Amino acid sequence: MVSPMSSRDTATTLGELFLDARSRNSWKKERLPDRLWCKLYDVLKMGPTSANVSPARFLFCVTDEAKARVARHMSATNAAKSIDAAAIVIIAQDLAFADRMPELFPHNPGARHWFADPITRDETAFRNGTLQGAYLMMAARAMGLDCGPMSGFDRAALDEEFFAGTELRSNFLCALGHGDDEPLERLPRLSFADACSLL
Repeated sequence: MVSPMSSRDTATTLGELFLDARSRNSWKKERLPDRLWCKLYDVLKMGPTSANVSPARFLFCVTDEAKARVARHMSATNAAKSIDAAAIVIIAQDLAFADRMPELFPHNPGARHWFADPITRDETAFRNGTLQGAYLMMAARAMGLDCGPMSGFDRAALDEEFFAGTELRSNFLCALGHGDDEPLERLPRLSFADACSLL
């Protein structure tokens, strides 16, 4: 039987993942071991997706050359605040995700045909790939890393640069590493009354 978390454990966990964490704009220049990125993926891949479709693909740009290639397609502001991160991750979705359904959904290998319609396929890939991108961020924070998620890039140019001739399409970018821009102000958030309803 799993013991319930103490209120202190819960507060610490919520702080690491949400309440104390901040999106970073400046980074310690460092090269982190490749095994860390492997461990990060082994954690995030366990997050649920619909029918276990797992469409997200993660390109960890960790060398100076690879980060510079990504930065060429980012807005000037995003490039400047990301280039020193230990990694810039391209979170993409594989539009051919259904080809892996016999492996990922073995009790019903025919499930691949659920996604034959291009609209259903694209919506499923985008929705679940975005979800897996969020798992990346939560797993990274739980492992002591900081995150800097962002849009603000030329998607078509980035896809041509990195994914030409494939079924991969970029979704968003996330810088990872250890931030050095403390202290960070918390920007406002909407209240429950503004964002939620109870029926």
